[in-house]
Amino acid sequence: QSQLVESGGGLVQRGGSLRLSCTAAGFWLDYKHVGWFRQAPGKEREGVSCISPTGENIVYADSVKDRFTISRDNANNTIYLQMNSLTPEDTAVYYCAARALSQCSIWANVYETWGQGTQVTVSS
Repeated sequence: QSQLVESGGGLVQRGGSLRLSCTAAGFWLDYKHVGWFRQAPGKEREGVSCISPTGENIVYADSVKDRFTISRDNANNTIYLQMNSLTPEDTAVYYCAARALSQCSIWANVYETWGQGTQVTVSS
């Protein structure tokens, strides 16, 4: 069964950092685009970042640009999201999603395989 598993979430203070991981089981990620998304209570799911299969093309939402870094390790079938300078506004459940696309996208509707999410809470 194909699935994605996120890990690395937790509680951190304002200004702190976390690194999220997204690992695939049952399929290889090396030919798929992977996106990170987040959803805060009472809010719509928001696209955070996307990375192409080779890592050459990367997209960030304006809200996380210059603070978050997406990367991938295809040998280990894992995508990472390094999050720095966190603020309470970053508090959300973070999800990764994968699909073979023609170009990177942080539009949730284009992705077909999703993980269960990992909670990130930033205290003030």
